[in-house]
Amino acid sequence: MADILYTYKNQVYANITNRCDCSCTFCIRTTKDTVGDASDMWFTKEPSLEEIKAAIDAFDFTGYDELVYCGYGEPTCALENVIASAGYAKEKLGIRTRLNTNGLANLYHKRDIIPELSKVIDSVSISLNAPTAEKYKEVTRPQFDNAFEGLLDFAREAKDAFSHAQLTIVDVLPKEEIAECQRIADELGIHLRVRKFSE
Repeated sequence: MADILYTYKNQVYANITNRCDCSCTFCIRTTKDTVGDASDMWFTKEPSLEEIKAAIDAFDFTGYDELVYCGYGEPTCALENVIASAGYAKEKLGIRTRLNTNGLANLYHKRDIIPELSKVIDSVSISLNAPTAEKYKEVTRPQFDNAFEGLLDFAREAKDAFSHAQLTIVDVLPKEEIAECQRIADELGIHLRVRKFSE
């Protein structure tokens, strides 16, 4: 089986699904089969909750204070396992939890899932990727026609539901697009993190 927990840049990540409701043009999954110290990120069968818990039990969290849900898929596509395993990790380890997400979970599940997530997830990082619906659709190729609006709605609610919430973009965007993303974040009242692109 592929690695469920792996480390990258001194953080622990949970890779719990390969399902995703986007097909981003820049996705690392199209060029690499692994990240960090993982030996394999591709599942032949999606891990069960019991297997995720077993991976948490087996991992030495000494020196780590956060578990980040981010792997070769959109974590919220396996929502029940995110919620259950994050709750388990917090109860057993007293560790902080973070969700790296595309922000489309409410559209994917056809309901507001933020109240459930906020019970066990401390912070969320939402990939904005582009400053307009047209450019977002071109870059992320989402399953939903209203994906950009859905993402912004998710971010609007997330900023009050979690201890920390942020939008993220990568610094390869032109300066004017970064400025427009900052304007969007400011209007939403949410932090914007500009991440450095890593090959």
